[in-house]
Amino acid sequence: MQQHVALDVAGHGHSSADHAGGHHWEVSWAPMAISFGTMFLVPLTFVFALVYKMPLVAILCAGIGTPLVLAGIARWVHEGATQPSAISNVSPVGVGVFIIGEIFIFLGLFASYWMMRLSAGDAWPPPGTPHIGTTLPIIMTFILVGSSITYHKAEELYEHGDKKGFLTWVVISMVLGAAFLGCTIYEYSHLIHQNFTPATNQFSAAFYSLTGFHGSHVIVGLACFLFVIIGALRGGLHKMFVKVAGIYWHFVDVVWFFVASQVYFW
Repeated sequence: MQQHVALDVAGHGHSSADHAGGHHWEVSWAPMAISFGTMFLVPLTFVFALVYKMPLVAILCAGIGTPLVLAGIARWVHEGATQPSAISNVSPVGVGVFIIGEIFIFLGLFASYWMMRLSAGDAWPPPGTPHIGTTLPIIMTFILVGSSITYHKAEELYEHGDKKGFLTWVVISMVLGAAFLGCTIYEYSHLIHQNFTPATNQFSAAFYSLTGFHGSHVIVGLACFLFVIIGALRGGLHKMFVKVAGIYWHFVDVVWFFVASQVYFW
């Protein structure tokens, strides 16, 4: 029997079998955009820049890959924030698997740092490392913990149907997250002016890798908050996205304790 497919406002195809309880197909161009964008942005850019010594081609590849990746991520996050899941309650499981993968990546970075730190003994930090204070990371810790508390408050208000209060606390969480990121940028600027760059020594490579990788997760979390706000204002926010965004942000918060304790206090 021929099935007639209609296109809804979100751009998803639905067949007559869907309404009869059949399978529902989720269609999205976001994964393809991210895949091709990553191909241009990472391997091709570095190959042309470092292997073939063709900087103009490398810049072209980066120029193609960057908007593709950003557009794909933006679309994917928007879909997650505004559209119901094809399989109910799969999102918490998915973000759990994602976080496990992220934990292993962080463990790889930590293991590299531990090997360098333990093998150096008393000669740590190595020559060329300026004094890095602990006051700023303590302030950053309080900021990040505060952002988790405020987002938890936002989730509670969302469950009670208080849209205005929910948006207020999400904005506060976003401001705190941006403040944390601003502290990171300030510290980087201060250290680079002291000629402490990722290429200075082993500690600088580990320092910028760990704090920078964590900072990239903060950026992703802020993007999630932005789409939460946009979805709520448009009236199409999916409650599971609110929950998953919170799980991810709390994970970023917890990881910071490990990053700060190893990089600044050991």
